[in-house]
Amino acid sequence: MKRILVTGAGGQIGVELVPYLRSRYGAENVLATARKPLSGPVGEGGPFALLDVRDGKAFAALAKSFGADSILHLAGVLSAKGESDPLASWDINVGGSTTALEVARECGAAFFFPSSIAAFGPSTPSKNTPQDTIQRPTTIYGVAKVTLELLCDYYHRKFGLDTRGLRFPGLISYEALPGGGTTDYAVHIYYDAVRKGHYTSFIAGGTYMDMMYMPDALAAVVQLMEADPSKLVHRNAFNISAMSFDPEEIAGSIRKFLPGFILDYDVDPLRQSIAESWPDSLDCTAAREEWGFAPEYDLDRMTADMLARIREKEGLPPV
Repeated sequence: MKRILVTGAGGQIGVELVPYLRSRYGAENVLATARKPLSGPVGEGGPFALLDVRDGKAFAALAKSFGADSILHLAGVLSAKGESDPLASWDINVGGSTTALEVARECGAAFFFPSSIAAFGPSTPSKNTPQDTIQRPTTIYGVAKVTLELLCDYYHRKFGLDTRGLRFPGLISYEALPGGGTTDYAVHIYYDAVRKGHYTSFIAGGTYMDMMYMPDALAAVVQLMEADPSKLVHRNAFNISAMSFDPEEIAGSIRKFLPGFILDYDVDPLRQSIAESWPDSLDCTAAREEWGFAPEYDLDRMTADMLARIREKEGLPPV
């Protein structure tokens, strides 16, 4: 990657991926785009442009004028939010992504697409979920992810487009609060642990979901995009994960640093039903063997860093 265009730069991944890419490739070589103006490192730390990813003409003109050789397409509506307006979610998640694929084809740019554990469903094997398995998701978000996994495969076979993708688990970060996902509790719990010493979970105890700390996710994106294409058997939608836990286990990890932390529950039926349709744990063998995926953070190491970073943001002394 030399000239990189990132869509959805204001989202949970984008706000960290853009500065990460700029530090590696040079600020002038990473163009961040979003539908709304952005301040801070993303909007002011390098090139930035307003873009609705459904506008193919504007998208293509921007990519060509920038000389993009890689498009990292992050723009999308998350799982729980998508259920409140399925048609709007489909319009952005599938319509916008198809437009992005077409722009990449026109420009001859490599294309990255973030899939998700939401691409699986209740009929998928839930433990050690295989890389290649049945995918019958029950949310519009998941249906869109499967659609784009297949479209990326199609564009690679039909047009020779260099498409690559990851099935992200829940992503945990101290930089930006997530915006309407089912795994959001795993971010909010850390903030409330620092601010209140107490958290009310909308996901029930005993509900396991795959998770990953954001530094590992950022490294995985770059590692995959820089991987030798001759070694990529699957190419799109690699299973990746660093850990799997339920709310009780993450609370137990927090208590190792904040012994008085209290966890209780007020389960949200919508997000609980979505969580129950997803895998408990993923088989990441393909990612390890084809491009060397190796996350660094386990639960306790992530917890220590999350609590320290949030306390620093809140102006609090270290624990």
